[in-house]
Amino acid sequence: MKQIALDIGMEAPPTLANFFVAPTGTANPAALAHLQHWLFAGAPDGSAACQPPTLFTPVYLWGEQASGKTHLLRAAYHALQAQSPQAAHAVGWLDANVIEPPAFNPAWTAVLLDDVHLYSEAQQAMAFNWFVQLHSGDPAHVKGVLAAGRLPPADLPLREDLRTRLGWGHVFALDVLSEPQRRAVLRQAADARGLFLSDEVMDFMLTRFSRDLGNLMQLLQALDAYALRTQRALTIPLIRAMLEDAP
Repeated sequence: MKQIALDIGMEAPPTLANFFVAPTGTANPAALAHLQHWLFAGAPDGSAACQPPTLFTPVYLWGEQASGKTHLLRAAYHALQAQSPQAAHAVGWLDANVIEPPAFNPAWTAVLLDDVHLYSEAQQAMAFNWFVQLHSGDPAHVKGVLAAGRLPPADLPLREDLRTRLGWGHVFALDVLSEPQRRAVLRQAADARGLFLSDEVMDFMLTRFSRDLGNLMQLLQALDAYALRTQRALTIPLIRAMLEDAP
C-alpha cells in the first residue's frame, strides 16, 4: 500500500529528549546515555552516575536509515551551539550534501560528521583534516568528534586513516524500532496527550504514512491539534479531514 508523505510544517527541533528510545530490546539507550555524558557530563536524569567520555575519544553511531543517527547529531549540534559564547562558530558540521566544506575553524569545540559512508574523496580529505586539527587544540576547549554512517567502521568505504580514526573510539550500533516498539511509543505519546489511539487508527497511520517514528510523532502532534480545534475524536475520518484541510 502506498504511504503518504507528511509535510505539515510542525516538526519539533531534534533534541536528546525527543529521541524516541524503545521501551526495551534495543541498544539505543546506551548511545543516548553516552551522548548525554559527552554533551553535559551527566546522565539523562541529571545525575553523574558514569564517568564522562575520555578526552578526544571519537564517538561513532551507525545503523540503518531511520535509526536516528542524524537526529542525534543535529541534537548535539544545537546543544553545543547553546553552550558556546560564540554560538555561530561553535561546531563544524559536514554531511554528504556539503559540496565545499569550509576550512577548519579554531573556535570549534567539536566536529560532527554525518553520513560518512557517502563522502567523496574531497569530503574525506576535509573530514580527516578537521579531525587532526581539532585534536591539536586546547583540551579545556575541545569536546571531540561525533560521527555517523550507515555501516560499522570496518566496512566504511573511506580512506584508511579516516576510517581507522572513526573506529578507535566509542562505537554504537543504533537499532530501527520494530513495529511493536513503534506502536508502544505512539501509544505512550498519545496517552500523555490525553488522546485515545485505537488499534484501527494506529493501523491506518502505520500503513498510510511514513513509518519513520519522527514523522509519526509529527503526525500525532498535528492530529492532536486538529482534534482539539475541531472538537472531534481521533478517528480515521478525522485524519482524512485534516489532510483535506491542509494547505
